[in-house]
Amino acid sequence: MARVFSGIQPSGEIHIGNWLGALRNWVALQDQYECLYCIVDQHAITGRYDATALAQRTREMAIGLLAAGVDPARSALFVQSHVPAHTTLSWLLTTVTPLGELERMTQYKDKTQRLESIPAGILCYPILMSADILLYRADAVPVGEDQIQHLELTREIARRWNHEFSPAAPFFPEPQPIVTGAKRIVGLDGSAKMSKSLGNTIGVTESPEQIWEKLRPAMTDPARVTKKDPGTPELCNIYALHRHFSPPETQEHVAVQCRTAGWGCIECKRVLADNMVTTLTPIRARALELAAHPEQVTAVLAAGAETARRLAAETMRGVSDRMGFLPEG
Repeated sequence: MARVFSGIQPSGEIHIGNWLGALRNWVALQDQYECLYCIVDQHAITGRYDATALAQRTREMAIGLLAAGVDPARSALFVQSHVPAHTTLSWLLTTVTPLGELERMTQYKDKTQRLESIPAGILCYPILMSADILLYRADAVPVGEDQIQHLELTREIARRWNHEFSPAAPFFPEPQPIVTGAKRIVGLDGSAKMSKSLGNTIGVTESPEQIWEKLRPAMTDPARVTKKDPGTPELCNIYALHRHFSPPETQEHVAVQCRTAGWGCIECKRVLADNMVTTLTPIRARALELAAHPEQVTAVLAAGAETARRLAAETMRGVSDRMGFLPEG
C-alpha cells in the first residue's frame, strides 16, 4: 500500500476551512493508503507565538482531527516534536538545498515583506516540511494550492540528495501531490482565505447558536443591496458554502431564489446554517467526548509517535549510511 504523509499546524480548534480543504480528504485517504498524519508544532514556532498555549492548542488539534474521522486504527496520528528525527533530517537536507530556491518561495516573500529582521526559521521552513515528508519516504502528499510550490521543492531536494548520496538507486521517492477538491476556502469576509488569525472562520465544534452568530453577518453577493435585488449565486460566498454543506436539490433551489430575489440573504444563510449544524453535530459530539477523556487522546498520540519513530529510524539508518556517518556502537 502506498504511503501518504500530511501535516497541520496546532492552531487549536479546527475550522470548516481546515475540514473542507484538507481533513475530509485525509479521512477518505485512509481507505486507500497507509497514512501518517502529523501535528507540526515545530512549524508553528517559526514566527512569534504564545509558548504557554502551544501544548493546549496541540491537544485541541488532536481532538479535532480524531473527531473529524482520523482513525488511529488505520492511520498514525502524532506530534512532530515527539519524533526528533524530523529536525535531524531537516539539518541534513540543508546541505543539498540551494539558498536561491528558498528565497523564491512565495510564502517566504509574503511573510517577510514587512519584517525588518527575518528569522532564519521562516527561510528554512520548507526544508523542515521536506524532511517531514521524506522522513517517511512518502509516495504522496495531500496539499492545497498554496503548498504545491513547497512540495515541488521537496521533490527537488529528494532529487538532489539522491544524486549526491544514492545515485545507483534513489533512496528517497519524489512524492506526488494529491490536490483536494476544495482547493481554497474563502472566509466569511468573502475576500481572504479562511484563517483563524483573520477571524473569518467557523469552528467545526461550535454550537448551533455560535454558527448562526458568525454566519448571519457574513459577506454575500455585493450586488444585492436590498432583499428585492436579484443576485448572482456564483459570486456569493454563502452559495459556495452551500455547495459543501447542502444537498444538490437545495443548492439548485437556493440558486433560483437568489437569481429571482425570491429570498433575502438572511433566508439563504438560515438554510445554510441548518445544513451546517446537521453535518457538524456528530463531529462536535465526538470532540466533546474526547475532551472529557484526555487520556484517550494521549494514548493515541503516543501510539502514533511510536509508529512514526520506528519508520523514521529505518529512514535515518539509510541516510546515515549513505552520507558516511560513523555508526553507533
